[in-house]
Amino acid sequence: MRTVFGLVLVLGMALAGFAVYMVKGYVADTESALIAERQRAAQIVETVEVLAVNSAKAFGDTIMPDDLIAVRYAKDFLPEGSFATKEDLFPEGMDISRSVLVSMDANEIVLSSKVTPQGQIASITQTLRPMMRAFTIYVDAGTGVSGFLRPGNRVDIYWTGLVGPTARQDETFLIGSSIELIAIDQSTDRNSTQTVIPRTVTVQVSPSDVARLAQAQSEGKLSLSLVGSDSALNVVPDGDQAITLPEPPEAPVVVAEAPVEVAPAPQTCYTTVRRGTEKVQMEIACTN
Repeated sequence: MRTVFGLVLVLGMALAGFAVYMVKGYVADTESALIAERQRAAQIVETVEVLAVNSAKAFGDTIMPDDLIAVRYAKDFLPEGSFATKEDLFPEGMDISRSVLVSMDANEIVLSSKVTPQGQIASITQTLRPMMRAFTIYVDAGTGVSGFLRPGNRVDIYWTGLVGPTARQDETFLIGSSIELIAIDQSTDRNSTQTVIPRTVTVQVSPSDVARLAQAQSEGKLSLSLVGSDSALNVVPDGDQAITLPEPPEAPVVVAEAPVEVAPAPQTCYTTVRRGTEKVQMEIACTN
């Protein structure tokens, strides 16, 4: 009987130890699962719903409510100028469109900087900054960087011509640095990949610089040099003078000699005196 009791006691203690081990393992697994769940919850990014275009849009395309879809976007990284609802994008009514200023891909969110105000069409006026004016420069393959220019690029402008009325040979001068292009021919699309030889480029400069460029273009030839994106240094603030025309050389100063007055020769008067048969001239004082 004592043997049976001892066996039962040992078996009971073994079962109790096994139960404790199983409970301990279950608790550990549960705690690990809770920790993993907390980590996953911490990694969840809060998103918000914003409007995006449902197909690719190029410069000048119109946007209507049917061209939009709602997409989820990370709230902490949402760009400024997005639209949450169609009412935000079309406050003046769903039948008044907006136009695209910057090309957009399908599912790209709509930003206020990429579209015109409601009811306006896309034109070069939307790309002009305050206090700035647009001026067109005529170019060819040689003076227009062989078709590698794009709206948004910056260029140096060189002028070649005769400096001053006495010049006999053309000279070339840098008259403007890091001037921004806003259009190539009639296109303001910065994302265009088409390479063409432009006939005109349009720059934005101050009103006074428009007059200087017009004078330079009428009196000589303008050429462009493309500036690298990392080399556009010392960009002139909007409204300030960015174009400087060459000054003609100063004319040499000619010193005129004062005329020398020649004193008149002294006047001499004579009279004839007869002495016998001879006539003799004698000097006398002049009476006049």
